[in-house]
Amino acid sequence: MELQIEDSVLVKKYINGEEKALEVLINRHNQKILSFIYSKVLNRDVAEDIFQDTFIKVIKTLKRGSYSEEGKFLPWVMRIAHNLIIDHFRKNKRMPKFEGSEDFNIFSVIKDEKLNVEKQIIKDQIDSDLSLLIEELPDDQREVLIMRIYKDMSFKEIAENTGVSINTALGRMRYALINLRKVVQRNNIVLTN
Repeated sequence: MELQIEDSVLVKKYINGEEKALEVLINRHNQKILSFIYSKVLNRDVAEDIFQDTFIKVIKTLKRGSYSEEGKFLPWVMRIAHNLIIDHFRKNKRMPKFEGSEDFNIFSVIKDEKLNVEKQIIKDQIDSDLSLLIEELPDDQREVLIMRIYKDMSFKEIAENTGVSINTALGRMRYALINLRKVVQRNNIVLTN
Protein backbone atom coordinates (compact mmCIF):
# COMPACT_ATOMS: atom_id res chain seq x y z
CA MET A 1 0.00 0.00 0.00
CA GLU A 2 1.33 3.42 -1.02
CA LEU A 3 0.88 5.11 2.37
CA GLN A 4 3.33 2.66 3.94
CA ILE A 5 6.20 3.92 1.76
CA GLU A 6 8.62 6.01 3.84
CA ASP A 7 9.03 9.70 3.03
CA SER A 8 12.72 9.20 2.26
CA VAL A 9 11.87 6.50 -0.31
CA LEU A 10 9.30 8.77 -1.96
CA VAL A 11 11.86 11.60 -2.06
CA LYS A 12 14.36 9.30 -3.83
CA LYS A 13 11.68 8.14 -6.28
CA TYR A 14 10.80 11.76 -7.09
CA ILE A 15 14.47 12.70 -7.56
CA ASN A 16 14.74 9.71 -9.94
CA GLY A 17 11.95 11.12 -12.08
CA GLU A 18 8.80 9.62 -10.59
CA GLU A 19 6.55 12.72 -10.43
CA LYS A 20 3.73 10.86 -8.65
CA ALA A 21 5.94 10.36 -5.58
CA LEU A 22 5.86 14.09 -4.81
CA GLU A 23 2.08 14.12 -5.09
CA VAL A 24 1.91 11.37 -2.44
CA LEU A 25 4.24 13.38 -0.16
CA ILE A 26 2.20 16.57 -0.58
CA ASN A 27 -1.09 14.77 0.07
CA ARG A 28 0.41 13.10 3.12
CA HIS A 29 1.61 16.32 4.77
CA ASN A 30 -0.39 19.19 3.25
CA GLN A 31 -2.85 19.48 6.16
CA LYS A 32 -0.13 19.72 8.78
CA ILE A 33 1.96 22.21 6.76
CA LEU A 34 -1.02 24.39 5.80
CA SER A 35 -2.28 24.47 9.42
CA PHE A 36 1.20 25.43 10.61
CA ILE A 37 1.41 28.30 8.08
CA TYR A 38 -2.12 29.48 8.85
CA SER A 39 -1.41 29.50 12.61
CA LYS A 40 1.29 32.10 11.93
CA VAL A 41 -0.27 34.35 9.27
CA LEU A 42 -3.96 34.00 10.24
CA ASN A 43 -5.06 34.61 6.67
CA ARG A 44 -6.26 31.83 4.33
CA ASP A 45 -5.07 33.44 1.08
CA VAL A 46 -1.63 34.32 2.44
CA ALA A 47 -1.33 30.81 3.92
CA GLU A 48 -2.20 29.25 0.53
CA ASP A 49 0.40 31.46 -1.22
CA ILE A 50 3.12 30.56 1.27
CA PHE A 51 2.14 26.87 0.99
CA GLN A 52 2.55 27.06 -2.83
CA ASP A 53 5.89 28.90 -2.48
CA THR A 54 7.07 26.29 0.02
CA PHE A 55 6.52 23.45 -2.45
CA ILE A 56 8.02 25.43 -5.33
CA LYS A 57 11.15 25.72 -3.17
CA VAL A 58 10.95 22.02 -2.22
CA ILE A 59 10.73 21.02 -5.90
CA LYS A 60 13.61 23.31 -6.92
CA THR A 61 15.82 21.98 -4.12
CA LEU A 62 15.02 18.34 -4.93
CA LYS A 63 15.54 18.87 -8.68
CA ARG A 64 18.85 20.62 -8.00
CA GLY A 65 19.95 17.65 -5.93
CA SER A 66 20.58 19.90 -2.93
CA TYR A 67 18.39 17.94 -0.51
CA SER A 68 20.40 16.13 2.13
CA GLU A 69 19.10 13.22 4.14
CA GLU A 70 20.25 14.78 7.43
CA GLY A 71 16.75 15.44 8.68
CA LYS A 72 13.36 13.99 7.97
CA PHE A 73 11.32 15.32 5.05
CA LEU A 74 8.51 16.96 7.08
CA PRO A 75 10.70 19.02 9.48
CA TRP A 76 12.75 20.12 6.45
CA VAL A 77 9.60 21.33 4.64
CA MET A 78 8.40 23.01 7.86
CA ARG A 79 11.70 24.90 8.08
CA ILE A 80 11.26 26.13 4.49
CA ALA A 81 7.68 27.24 5.28
CA HIS A 82 8.89 28.86 8.50
CA ASN A 83 11.55 30.88 6.63
CA LEU A 84 9.00 31.99 4.01
CA ILE A 85 6.66 33.15 6.79
CA ILE A 86 9.48 35.26 8.27
CA ASP A 87 10.18 36.69 4.77
CA HIS A 88 6.46 37.50 4.41
CA PHE A 89 6.43 39.51 7.66
CA ARG A 90 9.73 41.18 6.80
CA LYS A 91 8.36 42.28 3.41
CA ASN A 92 5.22 43.62 5.03
CA LYS A 93 7.24 45.28 7.79
CA ARG A 94 4.90 44.17 10.54
CA MET A 95 4.73 41.73 13.37
CA PRO A 96 2.28 38.82 13.29
CA LYS A 97 -1.15 39.87 14.51
CA PHE A 98 -2.19 38.96 17.99
CA GLU A 99 -5.25 36.70 17.77
CA GLY A 100 -8.51 38.56 18.10
CA SER A 101 -6.99 42.01 17.78
CA GLU A 102 -6.60 44.40 14.85
CA ASP A 103 -2.91 45.08 15.48
CA PHE A 104 -0.27 43.18 17.32
CA ASN A 105 -0.07 44.92 20.68
CA ILE A 106 2.27 43.54 23.23
CA PHE A 107 0.08 44.46 26.21
CA SER A 108 -3.32 43.75 24.67
CA VAL A 109 -3.58 40.81 27.07
CA ILE A 110 -3.23 42.98 30.15
CA LYS A 111 -5.06 46.22 29.33
CA ASP A 112 -5.95 48.16 32.46
CA GLU A 113 -8.96 50.35 31.81
CA LYS A 114 -8.53 52.18 35.14
CA LEU A 115 -5.34 53.97 34.10
CA ASN A 116 -5.65 57.72 33.99
CA VAL A 117 -4.67 59.57 30.81
CA GLU A 118 -1.15 60.43 31.95
CA LYS A 119 -0.42 56.85 33.02
CA GLN A 120 -1.92 55.57 29.75
CA ILE A 121 0.46 57.78 27.75
CA ILE A 122 3.43 56.48 29.75
CA LYS A 123 2.16 52.89 29.36
CA ASP A 124 1.74 53.36 25.58
CA GLN A 125 5.34 54.60 25.41
CA ILE A 126 6.56 51.53 27.32
CA ASP A 127 4.50 49.31 25.00
CA SER A 128 6.12 50.82 21.92
CA ASP A 129 9.61 50.76 23.51
CA LEU A 130 9.17 47.07 24.29
CA SER A 131 7.92 46.34 20.77
CA LEU A 132 11.05 48.00 19.36
CA LEU A 133 13.27 46.02 21.74
CA ILE A 134 11.66 42.77 20.66
CA GLU A 135 12.20 43.80 17.02
CA GLU A 136 15.96 43.84 17.76
CA LEU A 137 16.01 40.15 18.72
CA PRO A 138 17.13 37.54 16.17
CA ASP A 139 14.14 36.09 14.26
CA ASP A 140 14.18 32.69 15.98
CA GLN A 141 14.34 34.19 19.50
CA ARG A 142 11.69 36.84 18.76
CA GLU A 143 9.34 34.18 17.41
CA VAL A 144 9.63 31.94 20.49
CA LEU A 145 9.16 34.92 22.82
CA ILE A 146 5.98 36.03 21.03
CA MET A 147 4.56 32.51 20.90
CA ARG A 148 5.29 31.87 24.58
CA ILE A 149 4.31 35.16 26.18
CA TYR A 150 1.78 36.73 23.87
CA LYS A 151 0.19 33.68 22.28
CA ASP A 152 0.44 31.61 25.47
CA MET A 153 1.76 28.53 23.65
CA SER A 154 3.47 25.67 25.48
CA PHE A 155 7.10 24.85 24.65
CA LYS A 156 5.84 21.59 23.14
CA GLU A 157 3.55 23.59 20.78
CA ILE A 158 6.37 26.04 20.01
CA ALA A 159 8.72 23.14 19.20
CA GLU A 160 6.13 21.54 16.88
CA ASN A 161 5.32 24.86 15.18
CA THR A 162 8.93 25.81 14.53
CA GLY A 163 10.21 22.33 13.69
CA VAL A 164 12.82 22.26 16.49
CA SER A 165 13.23 20.25 19.70
CA ILE A 166 11.72 21.42 22.99
CA ASN A 167 15.26 22.02 24.32
CA THR A 168 16.04 24.29 21.36
CA ALA A 169 12.80 26.23 21.94
CA LEU A 170 13.66 26.60 25.65
CA GLY A 171 17.18 27.73 24.76
CA ARG A 172 15.87 30.35 22.31
CA MET A 173 13.51 31.71 24.97
CA ARG A 174 16.36 31.90 27.47
CA TYR A 175 18.58 33.76 24.98
CA ALA A 176 15.70 36.07 24.01
CA LEU A 177 15.30 37.13 27.66
CA ILE A 178 19.07 37.51 28.15
CA ASN A 179 19.30 39.64 24.99
CA LEU A 180 16.28 41.74 25.97
CA ARG A 181 17.92 42.47 29.33
CA LYS A 182 21.13 43.52 27.55
CA VAL A 183 19.26 45.86 25.19
CA VAL A 184 17.32 47.39 28.10
CA GLN A 185 20.56 48.00 30.07
CA ARG A 186 22.43 49.29 27.01
CA ASN A 187 19.71 51.85 26.29
CA ASN A 188 18.99 52.66 29.95
CA ILE A 189 15.32 51.99 29.38
CA VAL A 190 13.04 52.01 32.40
CA LEU A 191 10.18 49.58 31.87
CA THR A 192 8.10 50.60 34.86
CA ASN A 193 5.75 53.50 35.41
